[in-house]
Amino acid sequence: MYLQFFGLSEPPFSITPDPAFVYLSAAHRDALAHLLYGVGKGGAGGFVQLTGEVGTGKTTLCRCLLEQVPPETRIALILNPLVTPKELLASICEELGIDAEPIRNSSKQLVDALNHYLLDQHAQGRRVVVVIDEAQNLSPEALEQVRLLTNLETAKHKLLQMVLLGQPELRQLLHRQSLRQLAQRITARYHLAPLSEKETMAYVRHRMQVAGASQNPFKRSALKALYQRSGGVPRLINIIADRALVGAYARESQQVNAGLVHAAANEVQPSEERVAHDRRPWLVAVLCSVLLAVLSVAIWGWPWQYIPGNSPQAVVDRSEPQSEPEVQSASSQAAPEGSNPASSVLTSPEPDETQPIALPGKANPLSTTAIAEISPSQSESSASLLTLDASGLQQTPGTRTQSATMAPTRSVSLDQNWLDLQHARAWASLARLWGRPGAADSISQSCSGEMATGFACVLDQGSWAKIGQLGLPVALVLHGESRRLVVLTGLLESSLILGTGEDERVVSRAEIEPQWLGEYFVAWPQAPEWPVQISRGETGKAVEIVMEMATLAEPPWEGNGGFDAQFEAWVKAFQRNNGLLPDGIIGPKTLLYLLAPTISEPRLNNNLVASS
Repeated sequence: MYLQFFGLSEPPFSITPDPAFVYLSAAHRDALAHLLYGVGKGGAGGFVQLTGEVGTGKTTLCRCLLEQVPPETRIALILNPLVTPKELLASICEELGIDAEPIRNSSKQLVDALNHYLLDQHAQGRRVVVVIDEAQNLSPEALEQVRLLTNLETAKHKLLQMVLLGQPELRQLLHRQSLRQLAQRITARYHLAPLSEKETMAYVRHRMQVAGASQNPFKRSALKALYQRSGGVPRLINIIADRALVGAYARESQQVNAGLVHAAANEVQPSEERVAHDRRPWLVAVLCSVLLAVLSVAIWGWPWQYIPGNSPQAVVDRSEPQSEPEVQSASSQAAPEGSNPASSVLTSPEPDETQPIALPGKANPLSTTAIAEISPSQSESSASLLTLDASGLQQTPGTRTQSATMAPTRSVSLDQNWLDLQHARAWASLARLWGRPGAADSISQSCSGEMATGFACVLDQGSWAKIGQLGLPVALVLHGESRRLVVLTGLLESSLILGTGEDERVVSRAEIEPQWLGEYFVAWPQAPEWPVQISRGETGKAVEIVMEMATLAEPPWEGNGGFDAQFEAWVKAFQRNNGLLPDGIIGPKTLLYLLAPTISEPRLNNNLVASS
């Protein structure tokens, strides 16, 4: 009814997932990249897990995924997981076009028919992906049946890729001891958080613009109120914003203010206070009379001696404990291509003076590494780190410390005091691994979103397998009673090597995984003058360096010329293979994946054995 009043061509806040209105925040783009990685060749079989609260956009991402999958991919979409294992098998077969009716009552025949279909598709170069929405509703028996399907394979390849979309309860379900085999097969996991305040404002403006509005009727105060009342959940934003527009139309107001947003929110989310105001006046009067009587007895009969620790101030102090600074999660502040991630990580500064470091660099010509080869000797050795400046390339002497792949000396269980110590030393530990003990502040600043610190940093999200593929030490973000950072220097079959030097520990993966949602920081030395992103049509030293790095990638770039359409297409394919957003732009994440294979030290001690 308000469309003509606001000059709109269609409702801007429908809760139906319309592809035309899709707004992808940084977290949504990262989540979509993980899904595309899982269904592409990078997935290599197994499971991809995407979780998020109700209304955060999981189904919308699923639709985006279905629109962007490679043409040679066959998708089975299961929307109703409240079925028995046998019914689930039949549903998968029907989605793939397999005639399941004659064999519906036999699990063995259903699996045999599915296996025959998968082998046929594999022979034709096609991939088969099963996407299960609302996967938290799967029974443990159905999940076990799903796991068994991933055993369908050839001598070299898994034949089926599974994508599980669900609410946070899915993570709890997969932490069960009985489902540990399935949990170990998750090759990529991502938790989708609600939008931030800034993203909420951009989301509203985007939808109004798509709906045909010439100007946004929501005042800034209204957008702040909308974020406050919705918590950044897109579905709640839509419901409240729609009601607020109706309220503005009823008042013949061309603008939506904070009062209208709060009124709309009260209508769709009645609070306890509002319910109390709706009670009958006589009932309120009776309750007040009873309360006054009780208070009178208490006042006259109470022995008014002072009781230590029970003063009103003491009660207030206990009820509002001070919280410690936290690291922002990847879901809420994931680093998009072309920008550094922001976080509120604090670190204790090191007394050493930070020396200028600049990577990636280029030897003349580029050898097997973009960083000079480092001796694996336990003693410190000199290296030549390359600096890119306005005049070209010049060499800056630097030093490297002991290799990060030394065998660990201690094996203990997790201890909170030890984790607290690792959190305080995380940036200093990464700086030492890069041979720059004085660069802790530079890494901290870069991971907090500052530019040109001598280091670059991204906040990424993935699995142990993805970290192993990267091959560099990272700072894991743990979520317990408070968020903590701990440096990961090694991946073993069922254990992790955490910390550095005398603080190094070997810890069971089972102890860390309940606290780890897949988030980690990666930092590396980089020239302050290095561009934030490089795209098609650009020229210069940075372009030359990344194109030479591309010749060492897998598959290698074999073309000639500058950053043209052909190289952009190669970059997009490289991004897909590495689970990145395929936009053809070389931002921090793409640069990291180009650079990582050329780095000789520090390296991740990676003895991870893939589960079969």
